[in-house]
Amino acid sequence: MTRSTSVAAQLAALPTMPMKDLWALWDAHFPRRPGTWNRDYVASRVAYKIQEAAHGGVDPDIRRRLVRLGESQSAFGKRRSEVHLMPGTVLLREYESNEYRVTVTPEGFYDLNGKVFKSLSAVARHITGVNWSGPAFFGVKRKGGKK
Repeated sequence: MTRSTSVAAQLAALPTMPMKDLWALWDAHFPRRPGTWNRDYVASRVAYKIQEAAHGGVDPDIRRRLVRLGESQSAFGKRRSEVHLMPGTVLLREYESNEYRVTVTPEGFYDLNGKVFKSLSAVARHITGVNWSGPAFFGVKRKGGKK
């Protein structure tokens, strides 16, 4: 799409745009690809960037205020305590006669045989095929929620 194409026309083209063209737009606006490959998500983020380029972004002060307001009102993160492990920590778990070795990366992710996961629960789900509490699966949280 050219700069002379109106913002409305660019946004209207996104839903029917081939995925490879949508990814090209994504790559032009973002440093790396998202963890999700959901078309609606990709299109919505690209649409925001198109509008931001044309009309300007949210004022940084307003953005900070919105983040603080969201954090103060959010129920996320209040129910459970996060498990924080030092980078380099290795967690071992035997499951169905296989031993699994997970290493905490310097970025705070979890590496299982070269595949990187965002959470211990995602690793546990990958190993077992069902939803598990990752900290409980790897034994880094005692029963009753105590570490």
